[in-house]
Amino acid sequence: GAWGLFLNTRRASTLADSRLSGLKPEKVTQMMEWTSKRSVIRMNGDKFRRFVKAPPRNYSVVIMFTALQPQRQCGVCKQADEEFQVLANSWRYSSAFTNKVFFATVDFDEGSDVFQMLSMNSAPTFLHFPAKGKPRKTDTYELQVRGFAAEQLARWVADRTDVQIRIIRPPNYAGPLLLGFLLAVIGGLAYLRRHNLEFLFNKNVWAFSALCFVLIMTSGQMWNHIRGPPYAHKNPSTGQVSYIHGSSQAQFVAETHIVLLFNAAVTMGMVLLCEAATSDLDIGKRKIMCVAGIGLVMLFFSWLLSVFRAKYHGYPYR
Repeated sequence: GAWGLFLNTRRASTLADSRLSGLKPEKVTQMMEWTSKRSVIRMNGDKFRRFVKAPPRNYSVVIMFTALQPQRQCGVCKQADEEFQVLANSWRYSSAFTNKVFFATVDFDEGSDVFQMLSMNSAPTFLHFPAKGKPRKTDTYELQVRGFAAEQLARWVADRTDVQIRIIRPPNYAGPLLLGFLLAVIGGLAYLRRHNLEFLFNKNVWAFSALCFVLIMTSGQMWNHIRGPPYAHKNPSTGQVSYIHGSSQAQFVAETHIVLLFNAAVTMGMVLLCEAATSDLDIGKRKIMCVAGIGLVMLFFSWLLSVFRAKYHGYPYR
């Protein structure tokens, strides 16, 4: 029919352009065939050398270098792989899909020679191999700064290839279900205590709720939600795990949890000091509260300053 004629004409045009440019048409055909089966092409050393490194080539390839095998213990690799799959699927099933850009992965256990060829010692890493010329510095994705959310990756791909990808995620019902469950629990408790709702007017309950909200917001949880950073970073060469990002322009999820804990401890120390000064308890208990409060504030605030100093290398400012 007309649709089949359109596909045949498009394929013939692609092959003709490939012959004129000196490109082997079977390379494009093979890449299209693999993409039709899987949005992300799995590559080993041979495939990488033949379809990415070897000229001529008139298509770009965005590759995620990863280490997904369990023995590598790269938890962030799995999270990054899920976002990369979302990106590739959004492009593969888009009406604007062409053979201009392909997405692929190279796993360390399947292509360690590729890692050695590129002098790569960390995973995950995203690289763009342009259709012409060698990759530039900007063809390496700044994972530690931008995170690995599919939306951030799509902006980077658009900047490097001029291909606009609209991210389409599968529906996630976990959030609405959790919200519904929470509302049901609150409604059930309110119903059971419908004859005694004094707790709704308890200032301590509202103060604690407000304090939890402030701690969550000031620890960087919203930044995590927007940027999608990794939980931590493990150096595949040394096995050392970093929970604090070394730059002031980025952070790890674990880092926000640590900051949240430190801020909560400092707040608890301040509350103890206030209670020690205003409470009607006996003097012995008030002294204990005072000492505990001072200890919490001094210890955890000094740790907060240590984290700050590790991220802002010019501190203390002079």
